[in-house]
Amino acid sequence: MSFIEYFYVPHSAYAYLGSSKFLEIAKAAKREIVHRPFNFEAVVAGSGSTPTRERTNEHRNYFFGREIQRWSEYRNAPVLEGMPSHHWNDVTQAACCIIAAQTLASADHLSHIFLEAHWRDNGDLADQALILELIKSAGLNPEEVMELANAPATRLQYEANTEEAISRSVFGSPTYFVDGDMFYGQDRLEMIERALIQPFRGKWPPD
Repeated sequence: MSFIEYFYVPHSAYAYLGSSKFLEIAKAAKREIVHRPFNFEAVVAGSGSTPTRERTNEHRNYFFGREIQRWSEYRNAPVLEGMPSHHWNDVTQAACCIIAAQTLASADHLSHIFLEAHWRDNGDLADQALILELIKSAGLNPEEVMELANAPATRLQYEANTEEAISRSVFGSPTYFVDGDMFYGQDRLEMIERALIQPFRGKWPPD
């Protein structure tokens, strides 16, 4: 295969923290990134996981506090302090814009800009004016991307991504597939880098 499948949501902290590194890895391996943004709540429910807001304070403080701080420093990916103000807003529009950008050209740059705007700059990815501004900054035509993002076929693709994520045992963001082998979390990027050169033994899913 000449691509890497990328299942994630456009406001994911860990997708942001790994974004630059992931783009570098894919480029070096000459692999196209197939962006598959999905409905996070539906995938969490489909996998039987606990929604973020229902986890204990101790869990949230560690995974969405200390871990983000450390990975931010390690990956040189600046983050704001605490959760973004608009983190719980609906990001379906932004996800559909990523799908549209991939259809028209490439979604790599736009995806990174969305993630960065949310986690570094406290941007609201449900704000259409901001979305249009970010699309333009990615070098794309805002009106063209938005028109395609609002098309029924794009929404169907978003729903298909969600259903496929559930069927392939995805349970969080980001999740990457290299030649069918699943890697969950940006902390697996170095393993992805190795897998692109030398695949790991065994297979996923197991028999």
